Amino acid sequence: MSFSLFLDSLIIQAAGGPNVFTYFAQSNFAGKIVIFILVVCSVVAWSVMLGKYMDLSRLRSQNQRYEHMLSKEPHLLALDPDRPGKGGGPYYNIVREALEAFFRYGGHVADADVHRATLRMGHVENALQRGVAEQTIRYEARMVLLGSIVTGAPFLGLLGTVWGVMDAFGGMAGAGSASLQSLAPGVSGALLTTVAGLVVAIPSVFGYNYLLQQTKISVVELENFASTVADRIELEAQAAANA
Repeated sequence: MSFSLFLDSLIIQAAGGPNVFTYFAQSNFAGKIVIFILVVCSVVAWSVMLGKYMDLSRLRSQNQRYEHMLSKEPHLLALDPDRPGKGGGPYYNIVREALEAFFRYGGHVADADVHRATLRMGHVENALQRGVAEQTIRYEARMVLLGSIVTGAPFLGLLGTVWGVMDAFGGMAGAGSASLQSLAPGVSGALLTTVAGLVVAIPSVFGYNYLLQQTKISVVELENFASTVADRIELEAQAAANA
């Protein structure tokens, strides 16, 4: 504790007047722990937001390149099921799983048996649903962590404030004197934790809402692409059976 008091005095002397450092020095031990936790949460939140934005941008770029390549292919079923063209990303994985399911049930594209063709397309649609679910998990990765920081940061700040005010009033009652000069430092230090909580939560909530919206858009685009793939496979298989 003596080292903590020495550090607090250095901060006050270096600051030269009431500011954030002064208020931090006037915080109780619990308030300083809360502020430290909030600093860690802020670093994590910004890392998640920047990393998630870069991931979504990269996946969208991969999807656009692969969709452009696929639009030039006259026959989707002519692609290699193990490696359906050059590319990567969610769209690529969706097509690969759909083709693997299609050729797993039969080795040939054409199938004159209507029942077998229907059963085959059922396998393809199930594979597409599983693929969409897996890629959705990939899109939504780390969003729970960011949402937890958005929700929890203000409450952590409030906890530090309430605790600090409680200590300030408790110390004043133990001293047997009540004055604004004796109460103000503890209260100002306690209020710092609420400010820190809001500083962490406000940018995080804007980033979370933006990333959540982009994730929802990407998932809808993925579902539409999977539906398009199912239609192409069914039409090409039907055309081959009628040929």
